[in-house]
Amino acid sequence: MAYTVISVFPATVDTEEIKRDLASNGFDKANIIVSKSKLEDGSPDGHYEDDVKTRNFWDFIFAHDTEMLEAYKKESVGKNNIIVYADTADDAQRAKTILDKNGAIEVYRKQSESKAPEGMSEEVYNGIIAKARHDLYFLGSERVYTSGSKGMDEPMDSQGSED
Repeated sequence: MAYTVISVFPATVDTEEIKRDLASNGFDKANIIVSKSKLEDGSPDGHYEDDVKTRNFWDFIFAHDTEMLEAYKKESVGKNNIIVYADTADDAQRAKTILDKNGAIEVYRKQSESKAPEGMSEEVYNGIIAKARHDLYFLGSERVYTSGSKGMDEPMDSQGSED
């Protein structure tokens, strides 16, 4: 089974250094994807919309887990993602350890007493997804986020008619 390891880093992190660290630990550079976030417009309410490629990637990875989907989508805005594709669970866990050592942000913090939440496997909880690399659904080197509008685009008067 193949695995996808997803990590989120602050925008200021040296992603090339992390990529070198992964490569020096035996990971093929072709299986390490660095995706940087670009905010196209300032959003007064902090609400941003993904570009189509990014949205498709998140939907593919977290197809049946809307809670994780929303958590990773929200946490990734304005930050860097490093995705590592691994052939085995051991390689995936090794990649996750390297990413964590380099400062990956925990999207879900582990509870010391509790394991993964009900219905969620420990691997998913730790950012390791049992899905192979897919040629249609992947993060590009740059993700573009645009300011999402909440509500209507056209102003209306008190009667509900457009001005």
